[in-house]
Amino acid sequence: MVDVEIKRDRIVIRAGGKKWDWMIEPRYWRNTLYWTIGLLLFPLIAYFLSPGLINTMVAANIYAAIAIPLSLMTVGTGRINFGPNFYVGIGGYTAALLSIHLGWGPIATLPFAIILSLFAAVIFSPLVIMARGLYYVLLTLLLPLVFLEVTFIYTGIFKGDVGLFGIELLVQFENAKLNFLSAAYISAGIMLLYLLITNKVLKSRYGLIMATVNDDEDVAHGLGVNIAKTKIITFVCASGMIGIVGWFLAHYFGTFAGITYLPMTYMLKILLVFMVGGRAQVFGCVVGGYFVAFLEMILIRTMGQFQPVAFPIILLILLFALPRGEGLFGLYRRRHYREYMPTIHVRR
Repeated sequence: MVDVEIKRDRIVIRAGGKKWDWMIEPRYWRNTLYWTIGLLLFPLIAYFLSPGLINTMVAANIYAAIAIPLSLMTVGTGRINFGPNFYVGIGGYTAALLSIHLGWGPIATLPFAIILSLFAAVIFSPLVIMARGLYYVLLTLLLPLVFLEVTFIYTGIFKGDVGLFGIELLVQFENAKLNFLSAAYISAGIMLLYLLITNKVLKSRYGLIMATVNDDEDVAHGLGVNIAKTKIITFVCASGMIGIVGWFLAHYFGTFAGITYLPMTYMLKILLVFMVGGRAQVFGCVVGGYFVAFLEMILIRTMGQFQPVAFPIILLILLFALPRGEGLFGLYRRRHYREYMPTIHVRR
């Protein structure tokens, strides 16, 4: 027996002891729909007006696709991971090596990039339980830097600072502009999928458990929450999501070099996306990703060799000027409908 109930703001369906509900009041989905349509139309506009903007959009989607799982990881563990690019390297090198040595395409390398990223995350997942404060920061910070040194030591495998070449491309049309357009939509799809998954998780029962752990571990323990299990699951799943980004980068460019993604400069970009967009909201990661990517492009075109100096200065000013913890997305939410989302409390 299926029971359909239409309320003022939602549709509720009950069947077999289960319940599903969908919000139909415009304030719940209108703005999200507008922004999604805008993101999907942007590559087409850029395709005809300025194809170079497509690469900037891809970079923005990639920044956001790394920052979104990072925000989920931070909520579920109460700690900011300072080395998310480590899993970018794992996923990227896995896809690159399999494609070069075995001739595998993107579809074949994707499962292995996910599996190895998850495996690496399982190995290092005890860090979220044992390490605290500065120790956790240093350990997560060192992971990508140590991996970078490994790529220099074993140059026969990773090719050092030159990187791996000859990776099968993500899409291979005769028209190069069409390849960029297709990659833009794939990157946007990954980012929007991560946004949907993270938003659903944070609003679910498991998201409530994560928020409880994040707010007060003593209270969570008193309520019977398995804190260690919650932290490890969140850490591993989010790391696997970041590993997919490395797979995308390897097949998108056809090359992959650790010197590009493993140093502190790339890691700082991700952390700035996370903070400038708004670390208390996953939607802020999208705003931060596009802001950082386009700011970087504008400064390169206008300031040239001074861009590496001006870029961090501008972002640091924004970090101090924007609402604490809410970032650019917080400025938007101050004038629009607000709903509960767990506030991130970083443990010391």
